[in-house]
Amino acid sequence: MVRILSVAALGTVACTASPVDAQELFGGIYAHDVETRLNLSGNVEQGVDLQLGWRGARIRGLRPLGSPSPYGFVSLNSAGDTHFAAAGLSWKVGKRIYLRPGIGLAVHSGPRRPGPDRIDFGSRILFAPEFGIGFRLGPRTSAEASWVHLSHATLLGDQNPGIDTIGVRINHRFR
Repeated sequence: MVRILSVAALGTVACTASPVDAQELFGGIYAHDVETRLNLSGNVEQGVDLQLGWRGARIRGLRPLGSPSPYGFVSLNSAGDTHFAAAGLSWKVGKRIYLRPGIGLAVHSGPRRPGPDRIDFGSRILFAPEFGIGFRLGPRTSAEASWVHLSHATLLGDQNPGIDTIGVRINHRFR
């Protein structure tokens, strides 16, 4: 399943961006399955997540929506629990200190039948809202603290525990 998620994420990037469009690469480390107000059943799964991703140039055609940037990333869990790949749109609000809200869809490797230490998400495809607070460290480098939530918002059934990851990432902008 990890291979499928990796290929899906790379395919998303390859189909939506050329090297000219690649604005930013990012990577970070995240606490996996954190208990929050949106995920009251946290701490079922273990490990930390390694997140690697890409952000493209702002989409000028979506100026009425604030010209968001497309993104794609893969999140791999160190304990072999739920891995996921996500793609969507994010906005950067501010310059030196900024906010970065985003919304996307994710596909995950969670089990079809949960056990006592695995999450049943109720759907293979989930919404993936995220929110980050960042700080520009240099002309091309920034650091962010961010939260990513996976859930189907009970649209696909009553089973919807969701999962939250919270962590930090470093971004490198190419231009």
